[in-house]
Amino acid sequence: MASTKAQSPPYPSAARIADSPCYPQYTASLKCLEEYNSDKSKCQEHFDIYKECKKKEREARLERNRNRSFFS
Repeated sequence: MASTKAQSPPYPSAARIADSPCYPQYTASLKCLEEYNSDKSKCQEHFDIYKECKKKEREARLERNRNRSFFS
């Protein structure tokens, strides 16, 4: 019989975007696009902030993985 308990993702990158520390930057980017009728040029600052956040999030994840490695 299958379990009805909700399962968490096997690793953080499989989590929902809403669980990301960059979610506020993500939603700000989308809100900007809505506000300016999808004119990406008006939202570049939001995109850059989100991109930087994702870069830091990725670097932190890689560092955590490095610290867990059995081979280093």
